[in-house]
Amino acid sequence: MPTSATYQTHTTSPLGDVLLAANEHGLTGLWFVHRQAHMPDSRQWLTDHAHPVMQIAAQQLLEYFSGERRTFDLPLHAPWGTPFQRAVWQALKRIPYGQTRSYGDIAHDIANPKAVRAVGAAIGQNPHSILVPCHRVVGANGSLTGFSGGLDRKTHLLAHEATHA
Repeated sequence: MPTSATYQTHTTSPLGDVLLAANEHGLTGLWFVHRQAHMPDSRQWLTDHAHPVMQIAAQQLLEYFSGERRTFDLPLHAPWGTPFQRAVWQALKRIPYGQTRSYGDIAHDIANPKAVRAVGAAIGQNPHSILVPCHRVVGANGSLTGFSGGLDRKTHLLAHEATHA
């Protein structure tokens, strides 16, 4: 069975350029350009600046950064990821806007309390930065740890949400 085509476009944000990707099932990813080590090789993807899902994603990002939006309403589709990673990504979606959770909290949420390090690794592979709010996960003592988009961006996102919560 052939896989569906993946389309890409770029948009800007207050935190830098963002790569958006989508296929017929929904938005397959959102990554900060030139920052995230796990960003997929997009050379085979088609460019489509008018793709409706990516246009909606760009608009919702604009609304988020202007303080008008707290949740995203997009069809998300990650054609990769293990069942464990997907469970972690689903748990991230349950973290309320303006709040944080620890890696241990996420491990407990997915009923695997000893998997704290694996949770961290799965969060690092999140293909939907900002939309699936991995920036809301902090160390057990509240410290800012790991964010594939960079700790400066994580700091900005948490401060932005605290201001608009």
